[in-house]
Amino acid sequence: MQRAGVPSDLVRSVSRALRVLEEVGEHPDGINPKRLASRCGLHLSTVYHLVRTLRYEGYLERLPSGDYVLGLAIAERFRDLVSALEHPAPVPAVLRELAATTGHTAYLARFVEGRVTITGVVEAPGSPHLEDLIVGFNDAAHATALGKALLSTLSDERRARYLREAGLRQYTPMTITDDNRLSADIHNGARTGVFSELEEYRRGVGCVAALVPRTAEDERWWALGMSHASGYAPRVREHLATHVQRAAADLAA
Repeated sequence: MQRAGVPSDLVRSVSRALRVLEEVGEHPDGINPKRLASRCGLHLSTVYHLVRTLRYEGYLERLPSGDYVLGLAIAERFRDLVSALEHPAPVPAVLRELAATTGHTAYLARFVEGRVTITGVVEAPGSPHLEDLIVGFNDAAHATALGKALLSTLSDERRARYLREAGLRQYTPMTITDDNRLSADIHNGARTGVFSELEEYRRGVGCVAALVPRTAEDERWWALGMSHASGYAPRVREHLATHVQRAAADLAA
């Protein structure tokens, strides 16, 4: 998955521990600390500290040979992720129907652990392929129509805090990085019911999205969207937006 820019408050020890986990994950038969140190670019003493801690927490297991493999805690976190990304039963069918009807890739997103996250994708040939917009992608909320839709459900204060923590990275020259402009764009989408972006996340690509209406105050918010080539005429984008709104209404029903 694509990484954002290095945060100013990066915790180096956490970053190193995750790098060690990634490297161990690429060696299912086990890898020893010396090789880990070499492949991760870390001092051997640092790796020993990290693997002992990760083993204590259950994220690594030590084989009789002295090599390390991933521990059961990793499987538990995977189950947590699968549970977090679960959809109500009709969702996959609605996504497939939307993609088949329009010929464009359909996306579903919601907040997962406080981050705007893509939880469903059905690709179609009419949309440019975006290799990083996959299930689990939780970046660039300010530059995607799905992100803007979900950000509109937050209070101004909570939205400002979210964007302050996530950052307003400029993905293309069209990316809105000014707080006031972005707020106005989000409020306009909330007023019309359609959120959009044009080459704000990726050149040559645009997206339209709509919120799935809630039937109860305690229900979570979902956003449904479709990507398209940025060269489409406004009337074509409006046509796609109409399909998205109808599909969102179907999900609510």
